[in-house]
Amino acid sequence: MDTADKKRLLRSMLLARRFEERCYEAYVERRIGGFLHLYPGQEACAHGVMEAARPGHDYVITGYRDHVHAILAGADPKEVMAELFGKEGGSSRGRGGSMHIFDVEKRFMGGYALVGGPFPLSAGMAKTIKLKGGDEMVICFLGDAANNQGTFHETMNMAALWNLPVLYVCENNLYGIGTRIDRSTAVTDQYKRVCGYGIAADQVDGQDVETVHAAAEKAVEHVRNGNGPYFLELLTYRYRGHSMSDSNAYREKEEERRWSKRDPIITLRDRLIEAGELTEDDYKAMDTEILDYLENEVVPYAEQSPEPDPAEVERYVLAENDPYVKGGARQ
Repeated sequence: MDTADKKRLLRSMLLARRFEERCYEAYVERRIGGFLHLYPGQEACAHGVMEAARPGHDYVITGYRDHVHAILAGADPKEVMAELFGKEGGSSRGRGGSMHIFDVEKRFMGGYALVGGPFPLSAGMAKTIKLKGGDEMVICFLGDAANNQGTFHETMNMAALWNLPVLYVCENNLYGIGTRIDRSTAVTDQYKRVCGYGIAADQVDGQDVETVHAAAEKAVEHVRNGNGPYFLELLTYRYRGHSMSDSNAYREKEEERRWSKRDPIITLRDRLIEAGELTEDDYKAMDTEILDYLENEVVPYAEQSPEPDPAEVERYVLAENDPYVKGGARQ
């Protein structure tokens, strides 16, 4: 990546961090209800991968820590925030909330609350692409704990058997809710778990966006060239608890301090400054511009968007033209 690419990624990662921090504040202010799972610390993962993909052309699907993935796929940050506020102007018209962001026009095929739920859906989408002869691919982001679900192994088997165009990206942040990976998983190196299915795989540092990007380019090339699925494990760390209800008391402070020194945003910022390609003032100006954007455009859009009409509670939730909805019969 050239300097312009790195600066663009730095801004995008900083926007993601500030967006999530603003979500935290809005939740505390009780303007966001339900569950809220935040992404700070893991920004290099989604950014490095999506930089190697074709947002808006490739299909993206993930779990419930989904705000940043949706935005990188092309969803408008204002609409994502409005969705978190449960408003009609949201990307799912307020029906989904934090855990179910969806934007079919951008081919972001959803965040899912059901752990392991995206696996079979990703394979189904990839199978459709192959049957239609398309040049798209599916990118399925997943957490390390989801790999213990039966859907993971069933899907890996079928993806390999059918040689499907799908990239599985495991954001291994070491924890499944409050349980550390070595207490719940026999094989902690997640990329090794797909060797039994003959799937190409790799494991890299998920805190360095340039490292992630280089690995993602290799993975994307593999899938696009018709070589079947690829599994990319990114070693990362979330800086907040599993969700807003998580006190984070189970993690050792020394572990948190160690990972805080590997902040992906600070790493890229310092690298650009040391290379003479960015100054501290440039970074501060970038941060100020982002904060102004959030406060003057993103949050006001969410606040001013209307509440969904209770009379339309089933609209956009049930298929309106499906003959089997509400007991209808096919004519």
